[in-house]
Amino acid sequence: MTTHEPDVHTITPEMPAMFDGMKLAAVATVLYIIVRCLNLKSPTAPPDLTYQDTPLNRFLLKSCPQLTKEYIPPLLWGKSGHLQTALYGKLGRVSSPHPCGIRKYLPMQDGATSTFDLFEPLADHRTGDDITMVICPGIGNHSEKHYIRTFVDYSQKEGYRCAVLNHLGALPNIELTSPRMFTYGCTWEFAAMVGYIKKTYPQTQLIVVGFSLGGNIVCKFLGENRTNQERVLCCVSVCQGYSALRAQETFLQWDQCRRFYNFLMADNMKKIILSHRTSLFGGSSAKMMDADLSRLYTATSLMQIDDNIMRKFHGHSSLKEYYEKESCVHYIHNVNVPLLLVNSADDPLVHDSLLTIPRTLSEKKQNVIFALTLHGGHLGFFEGAVLFPQPLTWMDKVIVGYANAMCQWEKQKPPCQNGHLSESSCAEEKA
Repeated sequence: MTTHEPDVHTITPEMPAMFDGMKLAAVATVLYIIVRCLNLKSPTAPPDLTYQDTPLNRFLLKSCPQLTKEYIPPLLWGKSGHLQTALYGKLGRVSSPHPCGIRKYLPMQDGATSTFDLFEPLADHRTGDDITMVICPGIGNHSEKHYIRTFVDYSQKEGYRCAVLNHLGALPNIELTSPRMFTYGCTWEFAAMVGYIKKTYPQTQLIVVGFSLGGNIVCKFLGENRTNQERVLCCVSVCQGYSALRAQETFLQWDQCRRFYNFLMADNMKKIILSHRTSLFGGSSAKMMDADLSRLYTATSLMQIDDNIMRKFHGHSSLKEYYEKESCVHYIHNVNVPLLLVNSADDPLVHDSLLTIPRTLSEKKQNVIFALTLHGGHLGFFEGAVLFPQPLTWMDKVIVGYANAMCQWEKQKPPCQNGHLSESSCAEEKA
């Protein structure tokens, strides 16, 4: 028995050392994955701005510090575009308020009933003027979403009246009155809301705001007809993709898990469509057939749903035609009011190739500022110290800050900088 004792003593010290090495390697691997996934080594920086050097743009950048100062997300998770997007998607916002508004119902020519919620200001505007924010939410969203409620409450306290479009079919307790629901670029309901506001408040001026899909709709609306820009002080678009035709290819890629997000959004769209099954698929006036319903059940991407369902609401002959005609990229160059386009470099839904559209536009048109943040995800833009985000996001602050600056400019600008006089007229006026 004693002959084996030396062997036991020589083996046992090595085993704990080997296990300790494995534990250390495992911990190091986990830490490496955490650092990579959470993007902890990424720096913070001010937004990357593309704009032309004009008196108005200089004034806006000076008066809206959020555009020139560092955007600092929560330290532990805020540099991950996926976590920012997931937190927006699941929670919307932290400690979201409950603004009190009135729901308005507008009959449309095709028998549809558009709804929007109207929120009166909770304070006087700093300029003393009557200003209304007309707001278009993201895909399948409405005034009851947390991020909309947070933004509306903040805007009300800053003296803005807010009108928020409820996308046709998005509210779970409002039945469709015609076989049609919202699409990627249909501006009919938004136009009806804007028309109501202009008629009801003849003295008010408008700030146009669009989030994600809503950004596409508002930019398309303004560019469709020059009269749509009357009484509009400015427009802000956040996290839109500008061209559905270009975006469709990127949504089939696994880069940045975009294919997975595509599946999740398609699943949500299926639920919205199926909640209105009777209106869309039943009755003599319905535009959808049983075959379309069968294809809807098996769809795993937004493109399949758009091809089998959404394009048919407006009679588009193909998916390509639908995306071409409903994308703001073909209209946005007609927008002449001051335009702020905001995107995030780590937005998992908007591919980097799509950002050449706003960048090129801001290089060509004096009225456009393109702001690209390093972090923020898709409609996240949370701020905070280490772990817990603040109730107000950078996005809320930059929209209201830009709007405040625009209202101040409008109040104090010299007549020759009103955007209607030519350079020669300004020179004559100064002389």
